Amino acid sequence: MNALVAYFSASGITKEVAQNIASVLEAELYEILPQEPYTKQDLDWRDENSRTTLECKDKSSRPKIANFKDISSFDVIFVGFPIWWYSAPPIIFTFLESQSFSGKTLIPFCTSGGSDLGNTPRDMQKCALGANFKQGRLLRFGESKASIRKWINTLGIMEA
Repeated sequence: MNALVAYFSASGITKEVAQNIASVLEAELYEILPQEPYTKQDLDWRDENSRTTLECKDKSSRPKIANFKDISSFDVIFVGFPIWWYSAPPIIFTFLESQSFSGKTLIPFCTSGGSDLGNTPRDMQKCALGANFKQGRLLRFGESKASIRKWINTLGIMEA
């Protein structure tokens, strides 16, 4: 299995979880970086005029990615992100729409203070046509590698 752990992290929490998944899988790690980095003010979800609020309200918003990664050589792609307004951040949809996922296994994971994946996998499937989606999961900051390994073992992606 040739796996990639791709993630977007606004505060570092998703980054830590992604690093742990990559460590368990011995997979390559790829941080999805926005061309225009988010500031603290951009991330203020209580401000209805903040950049992230406006992006999430606009379902066609697709922030540009600064560091495009060709995923064609990977069989399994974990895609991680913080939950924003009950879904993935728009930059995740930019990533999904910029790649071909045909014949690839895609596994979403999220971090959140309270929300789970919700409708996000359904939204992601619209952008990653041809992907074989596996059950994603909400992972918390400090999630143990043993817990991550247990979840990964339930996915049926590990070689015998």
